[in-house]
Amino acid sequence: MPRILIAECKQEVSTFNPHLSGYTDFGIRRGGELLSYHRSVRNEIGGALSVFDSTPDAELVPTYSAFFITSGGTLAKADWERIAAEFLDSIRTAPPVDGVYFCMHGAMASEVELDPEGWLLAETRKILGERIPIVVSLDLHGILTDRMLQHSDAIVAYHTYPHVDFFETGQRAARLLLRIVAGEVKPVTAKVTVPALVRGDELITASGSIHHAVNAAKEIEQSAGGLSAAMMWGNPFTDVPELASCAFVVTDNDPVLAEREALRIANLFWEHHEKMQVPLVSLEEMARIANALTSGTLALVDAADATSSGASGDSNAILRALMESGCALRTLLPIVDEPVVKMAFAAGIGATLTTTIGGTLDPQRFKPLQITAKVRLLADGRFRSESFGEEWLAGPTAVLETENFTLVVSSRAVNLYDRSFFYAHGQNPERFDAVVIKSPHCQHHMYAAWCVRMVNVDAPGSSSANLPYLGHTRCSRPIFPLDADVTFTPNPKLFLRP
Repeated sequence: MPRILIAECKQEVSTFNPHLSGYTDFGIRRGGELLSYHRSVRNEIGGALSVFDSTPDAELVPTYSAFFITSGGTLAKADWERIAAEFLDSIRTAPPVDGVYFCMHGAMASEVELDPEGWLLAETRKILGERIPIVVSLDLHGILTDRMLQHSDAIVAYHTYPHVDFFETGQRAARLLLRIVAGEVKPVTAKVTVPALVRGDELITASGSIHHAVNAAKEIEQSAGGLSAAMMWGNPFTDVPELASCAFVVTDNDPVLAEREALRIANLFWEHHEKMQVPLVSLEEMARIANALTSGTLALVDAADATSSGASGDSNAILRALMESGCALRTLLPIVDEPVVKMAFAAGIGATLTTTIGGTLDPQRFKPLQITAKVRLLADGRFRSESFGEEWLAGPTAVLETENFTLVVSSRAVNLYDRSFFYAHGQNPERFDAVVIKSPHCQHHMYAAWCVRMVNVDAPGSSSANLPYLGHTRCSRPIFPLDADVTFTPNPKLFLRP
């Protein structure tokens, strides 16, 4: 009767976002509440539970979940210490277990700890000892540190971008953990670090050149002796010492195979890495394109303010550029501005406000923009995501209309990698001439399939695809594209558990 401990600590941050994130940016769930919530969504823990629930006699020990309501800036010191203490206390007070499944992201960073996931794993080992198997699921945008690998038995990571395999990743992690607990396999991991930070359409796994590396990883997992494999290209906005791309392979006690296949995946990635950048257009060119539109809906991609990548969400750069150009397109856009929302709630539906909008969280990049707007809708900002059913909490939210612009204004940032924030507040993007998308990529059917053009805008922001603009100071150098003439000299590292 295997007894399986389940815990989660998950957030993706941009260290270039000056607004620190905190404890209230997480949904905290404990014990049975962890299970009941995750059985209702198609995320990693939901997938793992589907496996554990169908395993005869498996006993679950749900402990603690700190799941980001939104990504954000670096996690404040006191808030990180509170989450870490609660996480470890839940492990410390749990009954004896046979195995552990941790759901993590890999791109957290706090003011005092730049590798929170690795630190939590190391501290968990001090509590549980070296013999209890730990399997960790990660986002492929995670930064896979040596410390994570030293203190876990195996890593399982997403294979898709945009991410559509949360549930399946959890299933793979759960199945592998059960095999380790049963003594069927003995994992060994090889990791190859690649000095590259990448963005762009070539990373779309269904169509981009990244599929060469990703398909190789999938083949390894399906082969004899292969347990887990992935190509992880990190989050370029989490500037920490081990930020880079990396390939990893987990095999059943076969270090030679693990090294050889990790090298193969890494080389397949490096072969195509120079294409993995985003062609961007200036704000001025974007406005020209918008003013030339004659039919259909234009998608204005503001990935520089992508809240799912850790940006602040309060950019008004595209709104300002369109207004100053005299653009008459009916345009829909999201923005974070809590003071404006409070003003709208005080005024009520139908009222007219003269105020400024934007620049409340990242005032160095975004200057407040004066508008006169009518309040069209007020809501509590609580909704489920279109993609996987996750619960998002945008806080009090207002829909404002200013001239031909419809602004969905939230009190706090939420993930915008689908259309649910718009839908939840009565707005259908297909009914507008232009829509601002604050996400680098959404699933194809959400925008690209029906928009007449996707315009990637070189706007300011803490998750800009114009990576040299950001000013990295912590990651190892040289690294593409921050430096010229970067070379790749593979240096595989092996990780074996006692």
